[in-house]
Amino acid sequence: MLAATAAAAALTAAGLTAAARPAGDGDARLRRLIDRMSLEEKVGQLFVMRVYGHSATEPDQADIDANLKELGVRTAAELIAKYHVGGIIYFTWAHNTRDPRQTATLSNGIQRAALAQPTPVPVLIATDQEHGSVARIGEPATLLPGAMALGAGGSRSDTRRAALIAGRELAALGIRQNYAPDADVNVNPANPVIGVRSFGADPEAVARLVAAQVAGYQEAGVAATAKHFPGHGDTTDDSHTHLPYIRHTAAQWRELDEPPFRAAVAAGIDSVMTAHIVVPALDPSEDPATLSRPIITGILRDRLGFRGVVVTDSLAMAGVRTKYGDDRVPVLALKAGADQLLNPPDLAVAWNAVLGAVRKGELTEARLDESILRILRLKQRRGLLDAPYVRLRDVERTVGTTGHRADADRIAERTTTLLVNSGGLLPLDRRKRPRLLVTGADAASPSGTGGPPTTTLARALTELGFTVTVSPTGTAPSTATADRAVVAAAGQDAVVVATYNVAGSAPSGGQRALVARLAATGVPVVAVAIRNPYDVAWLTGPKAVLATYSWTDVELRAAARVIAGRVRPRGRLPVPVRYADEPARTLYPVGHGLSYGNGNGSGSGDGNGIGDGGGNGGG
Repeated sequence: MLAATAAAAALTAAGLTAAARPAGDGDARLRRLIDRMSLEEKVGQLFVMRVYGHSATEPDQADIDANLKELGVRTAAELIAKYHVGGIIYFTWAHNTRDPRQTATLSNGIQRAALAQPTPVPVLIATDQEHGSVARIGEPATLLPGAMALGAGGSRSDTRRAALIAGRELAALGIRQNYAPDADVNVNPANPVIGVRSFGADPEAVARLVAAQVAGYQEAGVAATAKHFPGHGDTTDDSHTHLPYIRHTAAQWRELDEPPFRAAVAAGIDSVMTAHIVVPALDPSEDPATLSRPIITGILRDRLGFRGVVVTDSLAMAGVRTKYGDDRVPVLALKAGADQLLNPPDLAVAWNAVLGAVRKGELTEARLDESILRILRLKQRRGLLDAPYVRLRDVERTVGTTGHRADADRIAERTTTLLVNSGGLLPLDRRKRPRLLVTGADAASPSGTGGPPTTTLARALTELGFTVTVSPTGTAPSTATADRAVVAAAGQDAVVVATYNVAGSAPSGGQRALVARLAATGVPVVAVAIRNPYDVAWLTGPKAVLATYSWTDVELRAAARVIAGRVRPRGRLPVPVRYADEPARTLYPVGHGLSYGNGNGSGSGDGNGIGDGGGNGGG
């Protein structure tokens, strides 16, 4: 109560409270606030920065050391006092998200430090909580299916509900900006950075689900962020480590990449994140989109009519650093039309570069004011200016509730996709208490999201009445590891083998060889593709193949219920699966998916079988 009173006093002194402004004069209120800021405070408002520690004022010594090394400050409170940052991004590896109550307490500590500044402005706290393969907030928060799984479900109501649940839990933790949904259209199966983070390969289907998530997040009071503009779905390079080129023509871009972003803008999205990619058809200078005025201002603002906040992808990524130095990147991003500068590798260099650019006349203070006004409007819409603190008693009432978890389970059940079911192997008859071997890939799970996958599958299948043996092999099984799994398969009624990005590990052949050897034992094999559905094209011999689109517990539990026949598979491929050795040919098209009680899918061939050779799969 004292904290809330102090916050109200600080906001009143700054002219920030609703009572201090005339009705309908929101921008006047915000402009008065901007007028109070020093130039240094204005520059700080543009930055969203990482900081180590579970506490704003008393982090662990290792986090203090990391902050001193990377930021030149000891704590989050010192970061705010020195640089006046307008945003902070939470990461698991920065120890910001140990548990819900700690995270909420950290958020309150950050806001307390922000409101102690000469010009008190609440911080916009953000994170990457896409769910599925990218999640910064783990259990006991509710884990939900990721984008491609939701694309397989195809339900706008489920997709909106997932975002509403996620948004309510984030807001309870003091996180008011989420870098989701992913609006990229994943038309390239070899895409190393997007993949299952996308809703799919059909631009219109992706657009519908992006709009649904925008509505869900923002109903929950959290700013949604469509990424990665102008579209990162057709690349074989990862912008974390390279500068990717997108070779779409302008017409192809309008057809393939634009629709989800247009839908997000029409849905009233608060923010859009730029991509560190080059699209020569949109900007012949070949500057990355983050630094391209023709792309950010010319297309996003002028063509699509976006009036919200433009946030860069992380400025520590190689894709934005290959052409210009770290002192030029933030200045060029602002000149291109960006508002928030996310996570530069060296904050002192970036902050001083922007400050210097204003003092030298390369950037005007009025240009900074434009971005700050957009940022303050967002903070105002999401309630930060009037209620910056969260109530700790609301954390337990909101985060990871029984109702949220039950909804997550039901949504996941509607996303699991049965790609192959030769001879009607699935569902397995639980009444006979069959003996199962669970083996295969144990991918590294996002921190706090459960796992490892074989353990999760084994536990879920045991709870459903099966007798389970576990023999994990990892994603690159050696011959000796595979030998142990093959020996363990003897005498089992079926083998459930988890596969993870088989195409990416194809040169070693370990996962492919494992599945083929298990199938050669004569024991029926059920393959569960726990990330990319494309795995099915590389496998030889399994009688059944499921796609879960991620390896978090909620999706693996749903797969177990499908295997056991507790629920019928309802998912449909949101991306086409090509033949492994003939990528111009489609093995299973968008919309393919089997259910129990029939042997007919919408894929090529008879929809049931898997080929015997060449890693082709298919029927």
